[in-house]
Parts: sequence; structure tokens; C-alpha cells
Amino acid sequence: MLQEVQWGKFNMIEAERRLLANALLDFSNERFILLSESCIPLFNFSTIYSYLINANQTFVECYDDPGRDGRGRYNRSMNPPIKLDHWRKGSQWFEMDRKLALDIISDRRIYPTFEKHCHPPCYVDEHYLPTFVGLNLGARNSNRTLTWVDWSKRGPHPARFEGINVTVELLERMRNGRECMYNGKVSRTCTLFARKFAANALEPLMRLAPQVMGFH
Repeated sequence: MLQEVQWGKFNMIEAERRLLANALLDFSNERFILLSESCIPLFNFSTIYSYLINANQTFVECYDDPGRDGRGRYNRSMNPPIKLDHWRKGSQWFEMDRKLALDIISDRRIYPTFEKHCHPPCYVDEHYLPTFVGLNLGARNSNRTLTWVDWSKRGPHPARFEGINVTVELLERMRNGRECMYNGKVSRTCTLFARKFAANALEPLMRLAPQVMGFH
């Protein structure tokens, strides 16, 4: 049965847990990635597969934001089991291993607390996973997302890329624009996907894919 999911509502994280639960039924699935219809891959399949399958960490963005949109969304009724010092924020676009996926769908401690106390202006998709991971994973998590997003414009949503915006320079900046740690070493491959692309970006993306991203 189809159920409607709305941005900013608790049913977003309910849907994510259901997706993970169904994906876990296939025992050959070892890594789990959440993407949207506006996401694109920045590398070819073999490169992305190798990066994920050989990674020794999960990729869930997790950080402490002391401002209004971070700790300012914390509800003191969450204590216990969640104290203010435990409260974390991050992108909902995750990549995780099988163990973390199992831990999330089995969570009967943090999840009910969010269900009861996290309502707008507390947005569960920005806080549940980061807080859960911060409490439970430690060094097993990289504290970064693999999905590139442009938040340079103020507002609740990231920048949107139309077809006219798609250039070699943009894609290369997304692919190699910064440094990060991967398996204990400095790497310039820090993001494997990017968003937010409009439907009219498909044609220039397909044209540039062989040249920039190694698609054939």
C-alpha cells in the first residue's frame, strides 16, 4: 500500500527505515545509499562500487551546530535518552553498511523519542540519523556525506541546477573540489553523487558523461 511522505514530517524517517528494512531482506546487499530523483552519479559504476565496498567507515554527516537551526531545535523533553550534548545535525543523504542499517531498523530507544518530541521546527530527517550515529558509531563513521550539495544560497533548500548550468567546470568541482579522509588517507574523491539537478539537465549531462565521468 502506498503512503504519502511529506517534507519536514516524521513520515520521512519512517519511509527511510522501511526502505532499509526491505533492502536488508536481500542478504547480498552490503551497502545502502539514499538518493533522490534529482541526484546524479559523479563517477562510473565501477568507481563508485569500489569506493563503497572497500570503505572501512559509513558516510553519515554528523556535526554539532550550536545555532538556532541546530541545538536550537532540541527539545529538553528528549532527556533521557538524548541529552543536549548528544544532539547532532546533518544531511539525510546517507551511505551505510549492513550493520548500521540493522541497528537503525532495530532502534527502540532513540527513534520513539524523536517520534514523540521532534516536530517542526525540529526536522527529523536532519537530526535523527546524525544523533543516532553520534551516540553509537564513533570512529566507525566518517561524519560526512557522499552527496555534493550547494548551500551557498540562503533558504531551506539547496541550489538547483538547470541544463544551462551543467559544464565541465561544475562537474569537476563536484568531483575533485576538496580534500577529505578515506580509509585513513587524504583523498580528493570526497563525493560520489550530487544534487539538485532539474530534468532539463539530463541532455547536457549525458553529453558530458563520457568525457568527464567515464561513462560509456
